[in-house]
Amino acid sequence: MAACAPSDLGRVEPKPLDPPLAQGAARAIASARAFAKRIQRPDGHWCAELESNTTITAEYVFMRQALGLELDTKREAMIRYFFGQQKTDGSWGLAPNHVGDVSTTAETYLALRILGVLRSESRMQAAERHILAHGGLATMRVFTRIFFAMFGLFPWSHVPCLPPEFILLPPSVPVNVYALSSWARGTIVPLLILLHAKPLFALPNDKSIDNDWLDHLWLDPGNKTIPYSDPLVRVLLDEGLSYKTLFTTIDRVLAGYNRVVRRVAGPFARLRLHALERCERWVIERQEKNGDWGGIFPPMLNTVLALFVNGHTMEKGPLSLGLEAIERFSVEDAAGFRIEPCQSPVWDTVLMMRALLDSGPAEPSLARARDWVTRLQIFDEHGDWRVTNPKGRPGGWSFEYVNTWYPDVDDTAAVVIAFLKHDPASRTSEAVTRAVDWIVSMQNDDGGWASFDRENDKTFLNEIPFSDMESLCDPSTPDIVGRALEALGILGDPKYRDVCARGIAYLRASQEPEGSWFGRWGVNYVYGTSNVLASLACQRIPADDPMVVRALGWLRSVQNDDGGWGECLESYAKRALMGKGPSTASQTAWGLMGLLAYLPRDDQAVQRGIRWLLDRQTPEGSWDEDEFTGTGFPNHFYLRYNLYRHYFPLMALGRFAPQRDETAPLL
Repeated sequence: MAACAPSDLGRVEPKPLDPPLAQGAARAIASARAFAKRIQRPDGHWCAELESNTTITAEYVFMRQALGLELDTKREAMIRYFFGQQKTDGSWGLAPNHVGDVSTTAETYLALRILGVLRSESRMQAAERHILAHGGLATMRVFTRIFFAMFGLFPWSHVPCLPPEFILLPPSVPVNVYALSSWARGTIVPLLILLHAKPLFALPNDKSIDNDWLDHLWLDPGNKTIPYSDPLVRVLLDEGLSYKTLFTTIDRVLAGYNRVVRRVAGPFARLRLHALERCERWVIERQEKNGDWGGIFPPMLNTVLALFVNGHTMEKGPLSLGLEAIERFSVEDAAGFRIEPCQSPVWDTVLMMRALLDSGPAEPSLARARDWVTRLQIFDEHGDWRVTNPKGRPGGWSFEYVNTWYPDVDDTAAVVIAFLKHDPASRTSEAVTRAVDWIVSMQNDDGGWASFDRENDKTFLNEIPFSDMESLCDPSTPDIVGRALEALGILGDPKYRDVCARGIAYLRASQEPEGSWFGRWGVNYVYGTSNVLASLACQRIPADDPMVVRALGWLRSVQNDDGGWGECLESYAKRALMGKGPSTASQTAWGLMGLLAYLPRDDQAVQRGIRWLLDRQTPEGSWDEDEFTGTGFPNHFYLRYNLYRHYFPLMALGRFAPQRDETAPLL
């Protein structure tokens, strides 16, 4: 049964469940609920490790080496972690079951060398062969080039130019720091300091800057002058008059400007000094009281390095606090020592709340969870989101323990849903009212919602030479729109009718030709389609609406022969792989929830999916999942949320076999 079950959707009344299937679902629900209760933290919240690829931990090694901090204590544990993630071909990839990646392999290789692993070690030799077979260090992405340049292993002259004066451009200018996505903004502003300083840090037992540590990873060690983009003439011939041509031209001009600033005293030099001061002030203003910057590792890493280069000490002040914050992202167990890219307590808590509420009655433990989440609501008047939404009142939530500068729509909508399901009377509470007002204020002009900002949709910025990860902006995406519309649909306040209508129109326009919707933050079309169908049901869109019919048909068409759903990471790059991949617990749950938004429990596709979950539940009451099904940046950075394999299957089972009086109204 759907999380929203309006009576006019044209749904067929379900037949009684087959007794063995019903009993199996009931047992699975009871076991999964017991598991959830066992792992709840004493203060009421849930949070599991958020895994990424090895670059995050490799960059932690780079940071400690650059700052002269000891690496001995965790050396063996880090080496164990790195080699535990290595593939049989010697590479390291963006995810365990994804192909090897040159930049990821190069960063991990350098980290292991810094930790003292000899080049002659067989696993290092295998990594060398992979890197050379894929073009050597010349093929590394921009951010990897920057890290290598800091150790004299890559020429700074072949890193894209981005001068600190960029911080001085006002928001009224089409290209400015606030035109970047929040994650790019927080990463790039401290990087402006580093790109100006061009620091050169020593490697272990190496006092010189010009070294040959990694010459064996170049196809031609005598020629390291590897451009990061094609010559301007070739770009012009290939692209004509385009954004790529424009930004390539600007990059060449800025490179010349940088040379002038460095060599000639005068107004340009004074402007540079002013810009550097603004960059430092900007990052210090955005440091949380506990030392975090944005709650994610890349801004924290870059800011720590920038402050160090600018002369801050590690004994006290913002640099010291930042180092303490980074250490709180560390995890150590039998697999080794590693660093999380981020931590997801609010997200994990409200989704686990929802899973428990979908699958049974509210229990006292949920009140503790709700109280914990309520305390993290953000009413601070600061926040970068205010630049493009100055009239909006704060009232959102962020993803992390502390991140007052960057609340997001997805978490805030998920909190609203969990609160309303826990206590329908909370619709008039200050927490829900302020949260909904903030969500509505963040709606984009196209009718959709993005994650962190309004109107952050200048996708042409991805043509900047600096942007080889294609993630410099934060436009509306169907999965976020689905969550927002689901929250508003559950709330049911008629004053938001026009807001919802605009959101539904966005979804109509953004549906893929196949019938699915893109998933920006989960892999991929199965995730997006599931979110959207749940929202359409809550918005009382009937089952015979063409976009619903097409979406349900698409979900049926991509169900695997084993009854589950799965989608590989490559679907972001290849449409032919849309909805294709080995079945996983989280993606099977998404497929089921999409169907259950409209279809009865006796539907054969639904029952096959339920059997897949029942057959694969572990004795402890959860599910195993090796695949990464969370997305950081499509095609470039993926995540494994270690509770996705639990609360999403529990949600799906709960909606299939409700544990409550079916005559009672459901949210």
